[in-house]
Amino acid sequence: LALYFHSGEREEKCIIEDVPSDTLVIGNYKVQRWDIHKQDFLESAPGLGMFVTVTTPAAEVLLSKLYGPQGTFSFTSDLSGEHVICLQSNSTRFVAFAGSQLRIHLDIRVGEHFLDESVVQAKDKVNEVNLRLEHLIEQIHHISKEQNYEREREEKFRKTSEETNSNILWWAIVQTLILISIGIWQIKSLRDFFISKKLV
Repeated sequence: LALYFHSGEREEKCIIEDVPSDTLVIGNYKVQRWDIHKQDFLESAPGLGMFVTVTTPAAEVLLSKLYGPQGTFSFTSDLSGEHVICLQSNSTRFVAFAGSQLRIHLDIRVGEHFLDESVVQAKDKVNEVNLRLEHLIEQIHHISKEQNYEREREEKFRKTSEETNSNILWWAIVQTLILISIGIWQIKSLRDFFISKKLV
C-alpha cells in the first residue's frame, strides 16, 4: 500500500490495515511542508516529527512512538483483524511553519522481509542462493498465512450469511402465520356479525 495524503499540523490521520496474526508490518513515511512563496511542497519539513500509533482489533495500543520528519516504523501483529495506524504531526517550534499544510507519503508493506542487497552482493554465490531461498520460504509462509486468514474470514462470513438467511426464512414463516391468523379472525368476526344481524 503506497499513498500520500494532506494533513494540517497536529491533525491525526488514520488508515485501517487488515493483517493476519503474527505478521510483520513495515511502514515508511516522509513529511513535506507547503511553502507559500514557492507554492509547492518542500522535500524536508524541519522541526516536524510524527507520532505513530498502532491499535489492534482488541483496541490495545501496539505501537506509540515519536519519529522524525522521515522514518520507518514496524510492528508484528498479535491478533488477526483490522489494525488502525494513525499518524499525527507534532507541533513545530518555528512560528513561520505553524499551521502549515503537510503532505505525508506513506508506504506500508505487510509480511515482507527485505533483502539487504549490499549483504547479498558481499557474500559468495552459495550464500547468496541460500539467502534468497530463505527469503522465498518466508514469502511462502506469509502467503500461506494470508490464505488461512482469508479462509477464516470467508468461513465467518458464510456462517453470518447462513444465520441471516435462516432468520429471514423464520421471519417470513412467522409473518405468513400472522397473516393467516388475522384472515381467519376477520372471517369469523364477519360471520358472527352477519349471524347477529340475521343476514345469513
